[in-house]
Order: sequence, then C-alpha cells, then structure tokens
Amino acid sequence: MSAMEPVAIVPGRWLADLVAGVFGTLGFSPGASAAIAEDLVDADLRGISSHGVMLTPIYADRVQRGSVSRLETFDVVVDRDAVAVLDAGHGLGQLSSRVAMDMATERALAHGVGAVTVRRAHHFGAAGRHALRAAERGCIGIACSNTTALMPAPGGASRVLGNNPVAMAVPTASGPPLLLDMALSAVALNRIRMAERAGTPIPDTWATDSGGIPTTDPAAAIAGMLLPAGGHKGFGLALMVEVLTSVLSGGAWSVHSLYRDPDLHNDCSHFFMALDVAHFMDADQFQAQTAQLGRLIRESPPHPGVEAVHAPGDGQWRRRLEQLERGVAVSPTALVELQECARRLGVDASLPQGEEGGDAQA
Repeated sequence: MSAMEPVAIVPGRWLADLVAGVFGTLGFSPGASAAIAEDLVDADLRGISSHGVMLTPIYADRVQRGSVSRLETFDVVVDRDAVAVLDAGHGLGQLSSRVAMDMATERALAHGVGAVTVRRAHHFGAAGRHALRAAERGCIGIACSNTTALMPAPGGASRVLGNNPVAMAVPTASGPPLLLDMALSAVALNRIRMAERAGTPIPDTWATDSGGIPTTDPAAAIAGMLLPAGGHKGFGLALMVEVLTSVLSGGAWSVHSLYRDPDLHNDCSHFFMALDVAHFMDADQFQAQTAQLGRLIRESPPHPGVEAVHAPGDGQWRRRLEQLERGVAVSPTALVELQECARRLGVDASLPQGEEGGDAQA
C-alpha cells in the first residue's frame, strides 16, 4: 500500500482469529489454521500486504476446488544427514515451509548446515518469515521459491522464469535481525494486482504488456511480463534460485508452475537452508559483530533530505512493532473480500464492538 492509500485499521487478534476461522471451516486442524493465519497476518504487520490476508479468499477458493490439498504432514522422500527432500503433496506453503525450515534448522544444529528442498508445493507467502524462523534459533536462515514463469530473459519476448523470491535472515545480539527479503522482479506480481484493484497506474519499469513493451497499465502488465530487478543481474539470480528449488528438488520448473489457473496445482518448489553459526565460531561473538554491522549502517550519516539510514529489514521490523500497538493496516477492498469469504463459509466476520475498521492513511 502506498503512503497515501486509505486503509482500514483492525485489531490483529481479531484478524488472525477470522483467518484461522476460515481455514478451520475448510477442514484444517486448529493448529494448522492458526499457523496459516499467523503467517498471513504477519505479512500485513510487516507492511507486505501483497502476501497478507488478501490471499485468504484465493487460498480458500483453491482448497475448495481441490487444487490445494488439506495435508498437514508431508512425505520425506530423501533423508540423508544434513539434507532432505520433502514432497508437499500440493499442501499450503505456509505449512510445508514451517516443516521444511524446522528440519533444516535441526540438521544445522547437528551438522553445522542443513538444507531441505520441497517439491509439489504451493505459494509460501513472504519468504522472509521462513528465513527468520531459523534466525530465531540462532542460525542464518535462507529461503527461496520458484514461481509461475513471469519474466523474459534479457532480450527475450516470452516468459521463461518466475520472479523467484529469496530471503536471508541473520541473528544479532541487539536490534532486529538483518533481513534481506525480495522477489527478483522489479516488484511482486501482487503489487500490480493491488494497483489494478485500486485503479492506479504503475511505473513503466515494473512490467511489459504481452508484446514486451513497458506499460503503466496494471491490467496490461498482469497479462504481460514482469521485468527483472537489476536487468540481467536479477535474471541471473532468478535462474540460480530456479536451480536450487525446482531442479534440486526434482520438482516442476517455473514454466510448468500454474498459479494463475485456480483449478490446477500450483506445483512450485522451495529451498531452505540453515547455518548454525556456533559450528563456525563463538555464537555470541558472531551476534555481537552482526549487531555492530547493523549499527554501522544505521549510524552512518544520511545525505540531505533523508531522515535516517536503515539496515535491511528495519522497515518491516518497525512497521510490525507499530501495528502490534495500533492495529493492522489492511486495504478496505481486501478486508471486505476477506469478510465476504468468511461469511460464505459460515464464519462470523463482524468486527468487535467499537471497532469500525474505518479508513485511515497508511
């Protein structure tokens, strides 16, 4: 959401309970429903609304159509010391990713490094949350996914790779973890979907139309192709993520992933790695140094017109703390669609008394 876009401010606990209620009605266990809701609400708390509760009606529709399964446990098809391969059985990525990153972290604590690939998966939401799951246990966490093919190769005129997000989280002794969390396109596709719903144009550096011509029309961009971040550099990184996710797991390539068709399995692939720093050096010393790195960045002098310099991940951390206190900012359209989805499933979607969910400015 842009700085001037109207938003509804709603209580975080109510929002999480509503989302959990939707998935509980769809047949997920209370624990799984709460985990899915926690991941989606956390994305909104961090300001990543494109991966937040707006996805609930989309996920619910796909569960009902059968293209997303209700699995909560997943087959381990390879299990060798520090590595494993998981078959997600087309279950929700928020669930299979928790299992996979926990497996990677346990292996890292035992061996120094743990790596788990996942095939036959579904969209896993915000990549940074999965990387942070390892950082919370003192490990460096890495999370990657391939996606439906959205980007052309440099000079190309057809989609060959997804925007393949990658995240890395580093624990620190003080302050927030250092967090890199990015898709390898100029922006995530959901950002363009949000612009289409809001009726606002997009920068012509974000995407092309179906003919490969840069466009400011979000509808034309959705029918067209995303542009890679950093040109050929971003495309090259996306290619390497493709190798780590789909090729290494034995899963489907981006060109075979079908997120846009709600009746077909998404069939994307994921990669998770954890590094236990205690196997490399004293863990306290490591976290003291990473905290010092963060301070070095934050305390560096800003250029004129800039209030402060921030380390990677600071913005998400700050927004999360602010919204935990004041309530979660959700677009009015996303809130209405979430409430309508809940009511269709027989879930009470009424805001608590005295909470009108009215418009504010983000």
